[in-house]
Amino acid sequence: MDLLALHHLTKTFGGLTAVKDVSFTVHQGAVVGLIGPNGAGKTTVFNLITGQYRPDQGEMSFAGVRLNDLRTHRIIALGIARTFQNIRLFQQLTVLENVLAGCHYRMHGGILDAMLHLPVQQREEQAAMEQALRELEFVGLDRQASTVAKNLAYGDQRRLEIARALATQPRLLILDEPAGGMNEQETAALIGLIGRIQARDITILLIEHDMRLVMRACEKLVVLEYGGKIAEGPPDQVRCDPRVIEAYLGADDET
Repeated sequence: MDLLALHHLTKTFGGLTAVKDVSFTVHQGAVVGLIGPNGAGKTTVFNLITGQYRPDQGEMSFAGVRLNDLRTHRIIALGIARTFQNIRLFQQLTVLENVLAGCHYRMHGGILDAMLHLPVQQREEQAAMEQALRELEFVGLDRQASTVAKNLAYGDQRRLEIARALATQPRLLILDEPAGGMNEQETAALIGLIGRIQARDITILLIEHDMRLVMRACEKLVVLEYGGKIAEGPPDQVRCDPRVIEAYLGADDET
């Protein structure tokens, strides 16, 4: 079943066409990689899906719901969460507080409940605390719950951002270069974490330049160049596509 569907998506900024007539689907439970050279339009696609931008043309749907005109908070409520190429944490807050911020997207108590600390608010706060601790244990940061986020190692900050996204209880997790800046050992651990997330029946769409991670973690790749899609299919098929090889490595004019 298609969880996410993009049809003929186009986005321009002035005279620049960042995304041009892009179509692809993401099946429920899959791990799909969106790859391509720098400037190919990958992050713009993510920003369109998550409501930072509005498409100029085309249609986007998630679980049958049209996304085109929805604001970011409504998209999160539908079950889409993301991380960012440049880590965006509350650096002065603790690890636990950062994940609790993600839990608050699913809390229903109103301002009055919070001001009066009514039982419904107390129950929600307790449930949020328990969930946040579970997510920290899941990504391996439970022993650092009281650490201020800015004091974490770089790879741990990446995992914390994933834990915060998971705390929103997503059906689709969008990861923007999750292995960026990681060493080989951290990348190997990330591949294992992606597998465990998929085992929770969470669908994953990711941008990544580390081809070892892409080939091991993804079951389908979508390749962009200059804003347009040039290839789509299983990793072993895509890696041999002449258009993909040319996009990444260039081609001799006489070839």
